[in-house]
Amino acid sequence: MRKVAGHGLIHHSDHGCQYTSIKFTTRLLKAGIEPSMGTVGDSYGNALAENFWNVLNTECVRRATFATRTGADLALFAYIDGWYNTRRIQKRLAWLSPDEYEAKYYADQATAEPVTVDPPTPILTM
Repeated sequence: MRKVAGHGLIHHSDHGCQYTSIKFTTRLLKAGIEPSMGTVGDSYGNALAENFWNVLNTECVRRATFATRTGADLALFAYIDGWYNTRRIQKRLAWLSPDEYEAKYYADQATAEPVTVDPPTPILTM
């Protein structure tokens, strides 16, 4: 793994020994990537990640042969940033692409009414 210029990346994984090892965690942190794991026995976050890897494998990698690592990097970038995030609609995202869904989310947040919460009533003791 090489050092990346930007921060804010998150590597989400399960609690497998390959992801919890000191060496792997150290490499993530040196690269500016925040490690993230769901709670033990909780499959919700991992299920989303595994679904993405399955789709990536099926639609991009399985039928391809890459002569170089650079060729593989470019193909993955073109698939993820050029197709999956920008144009591939998804049922779970109300038939929007991930980019469209994210833009809609932030637009909805900008127009949402602010939520006010009353402070708790103090408990009086005698």
